[in-house]
Amino acid sequence: MANKWFETVAEAQRRAKKRLPKSVYGALIAGSERGLTLEDNITAYSELGFAPHVAGLAPSRDLATKVMGQEISFPVLISPTGVQAVHPGGEVAMAAAAAARGTAMGLSSFASMPVEDVVAANPQTFFQIYWIGTRDQIAARVERARAAGAVGLIATLDWSFSHGRDWGSPTIPETVDLQAMVRFAPEALARPRWLLSFARTGKWPDLTTPNMVAKGQPGPTFFGAYGEWMGTPPPSWDDVAWLREQWGGPFMLKGVSRVDDAKRAVDAGVSAISVSNHGGNNLDGTPATIRALPAVATAVGDQIDVLLDGGIRRGGDAVKAVALGAKAVMIGRASLWGLAANGQAGVENVLDILRSGFESALLGLGHSSVSQLSPDDLVIPEGFSRHLG
Repeated sequence: MANKWFETVAEAQRRAKKRLPKSVYGALIAGSERGLTLEDNITAYSELGFAPHVAGLAPSRDLATKVMGQEISFPVLISPTGVQAVHPGGEVAMAAAAAARGTAMGLSSFASMPVEDVVAANPQTFFQIYWIGTRDQIAARVERARAAGAVGLIATLDWSFSHGRDWGSPTIPETVDLQAMVRFAPEALARPRWLLSFARTGKWPDLTTPNMVAKGQPGPTFFGAYGEWMGTPPPSWDDVAWLREQWGGPFMLKGVSRVDDAKRAVDAGVSAISVSNHGGNNLDGTPATIRALPAVATAVGDQIDVLLDGGIRRGGDAVKAVALGAKAVMIGRASLWGLAANGQAGVENVLDILRSGFESALLGLGHSSVSQLSPDDLVIPEGFSRHLG
C-alpha cells in the first residue's frame, strides 16, 4: 500500500482487517453473547449532538490535562490490552507511539512484552493488574512494576468470564509451535504482509505473558494465565484497599459502571476510576459507558479522576465524554487497529486523528481549554443516561 497514512479510525480498522489473519482480527473484535454492549458502546455517541457557536471563537486551544498525576498533551491515553501480537513491535511500539504524542500508556499484565521494556519506551506507563493468584503473587507483580518505573497501577475487576459469541469465537492457539503453524498456515499465508513482518524479525507472535512472573522467568501462556484468573476467587473491597496500599501511589480501579461502586472505590482510597465494561467483552447487556458516565462523574468526580473506556472512535467522542464529566478517555481497539495497520506510525496516526477531531470540536464549541467543556455543549436526548446503583 503506497500511502500508509489513514484519515479515520474506521479506515485503520479496514486496513487491520485486510492485513491480519481472520482469527487474529476476530480476537480484536471480541465482544460477548449477542454483542449488545459492544454495539451500544459505539452507537450511543451518535445519540449525542453538539451545540456549536459561530463567532467569537477562541483563537487557540489548550488540550493538555493531568491524569493520576501525569501531565498528558490531550485527554486520550492508551488502555491496557493483552497480547498485542498484531505487529512485531507489540506493546513497545504502542508505548513509543503514545510517548511521541505526549500521552500515557496502560500496560496489561497479560501483555506479550516485559514491563521494563515498555517503561523504557514510555516513562508514563501505568501497569494494569488482575486479581490472579494469592496476595503474595499479586504483591510480587506490583513490586516488579514499581521496580521497572511504572508511575501508576490499574486494577481491572470487570470480568464475568462469558465465553459465547453468537457470531462465533476466534480460534487462537495456546502457543505458536510447529503444530499451530501447520494448523493456521492457510490463514497466515492468506495475509502475506503480516506473515512477512514477523518473518523479518526471526520471531513468531509471542502468546506468553512475561509480566505474570518474576523478571527473566518464563511466563505462562495467555490461556494459562486466563485459566488461573478463572480459578481465583474474586476480590473483596478489603482486597481492593489492600492492593491500593501495596502500591502506595496513583491507583485506578477499572471497570466501574455503578454509582455505589464508585463511592466504595473512593472509600477504598483509589486515585481514579475508569467507567468501563471491558469494551463490551464482559457482561452483555451492560449499558454503554458513555450512558453510565454522567451519574458516576456527578457522584465522585470532585474527589477522584474519572475516566471513560469504551467506544471511542473519533475525537468528537472524547469531547462528549469530557463534557459529561470524564477527565480523559482510554482507547483500546482503535490503537490496536492502528498498530496492526502500520506499527508505531499507525498508532501515532490514530492519536493524531483523535487529537485533530478533539481540537476541531473544541473550536466549534467556542472553548480555549478542555476544562471549559460541560453538558451545555451537548444536545442530550431525554433518557440517554443510565443511573446504575
